[in-house]
Amino acid sequence: MAEQRPRVWVSQPLFDDTVAQLGAYCDVVATPEVTAHDSAALAAQLAGMDGALVTLNDRIGAAEVAGAARLKVIANVGVGYNNLDIPALSAAGILATNTPDVLTETTADLGFSLLMAAARRIVESDRWLREGQWGQWSFTTMLGADLHGSTLGILGMGRIGQAIARRGHQGFGMPVLYHNRSQLPAEQEQAVGARYVGFDELLARADHLLLVLPYTAQNHHIIDAAALAKMKPTATLVNIARGGIVDERALADALANGRLAAAGLDVYENEPQVPPELLGLRNIVLTPHIGSASLATRRAMVQLAVDNLLAGLGLGPDAGHPANAINADLLTSGAARLAVARSKTIIKKR
Repeated sequence: MAEQRPRVWVSQPLFDDTVAQLGAYCDVVATPEVTAHDSAALAAQLAGMDGALVTLNDRIGAAEVAGAARLKVIANVGVGYNNLDIPALSAAGILATNTPDVLTETTADLGFSLLMAAARRIVESDRWLREGQWGQWSFTTMLGADLHGSTLGILGMGRIGQAIARRGHQGFGMPVLYHNRSQLPAEQEQAVGARYVGFDELLARADHLLLVLPYTAQNHHIIDAAALAKMKPTATLVNIARGGIVDERALADALANGRLAAAGLDVYENEPQVPPELLGLRNIVLTPHIGSASLATRRAMVQLAVDNLLAGLGLGPDAGHPANAINADLLTSGAARLAVARSKTIIKKR
């Protein structure tokens, strides 16, 4: 009689060939089309599962895992994980993982693309031309802001922030200022040409400000009306972090009334809803959360999530040692060791 295999749920369509790797070890329940799972649906799907592969669309906390007695691992496809209530998962003994590093350079590319498009009014110019408004070349048509030699400000100086700093400093000769929870070592600052300053100084001095900090309760609306008032009216703001970091209505008001020149957003507080105040503006570039959306990078993210899920279940070549555990303390707890040991003894590859 064949021994029971773990059951895993894949919450959204990903890459079939990569997800199929799970089938060598697990019984896989895959969602066939993009689905907005509400709390009750998530709870129903997770019940009876040993593991889950989820995306930022899937918000999982205590209510969603209350009936999931077998659930050991949730592998998030993304570097950000504010869709997961980590304290609640830890309390339930559920390991959570994410996919950092593999998306750093691609996301930095998108951040810099948004900066260039917003500062140089590229999208606005494209729309204006298509509307038939270009009757004659004019010396003052669509005047934007230079990037080269201007001051680049970065709020949040992790891997992606440092990648953006390198692009600005080495590619465009930009002085780079940054603010972070903690200052980088001097050699790291020197490598990316960045200098640490206080939050208010960053706002006041940046010609272009990119937001790359993680979302936390403390960072909610850190860019609010008061913060925007401290920025130059000629400045550009770009957010590729998380939507709740910016008060979107305050941003719309600043853009509409000339207190900020331009903005680029890839993330929104209530995705996929975007405030109509932003949609009506011409001096903002809006993209639908595509920071990591290159084919190679998205495939790498799914592969890493699959590897994390298997390892967290005590399976595969890295059994018991997922590379990207968020609540890694569970790996050394008695409950986690027992779960991994149990999975190794009752589950065998067919």
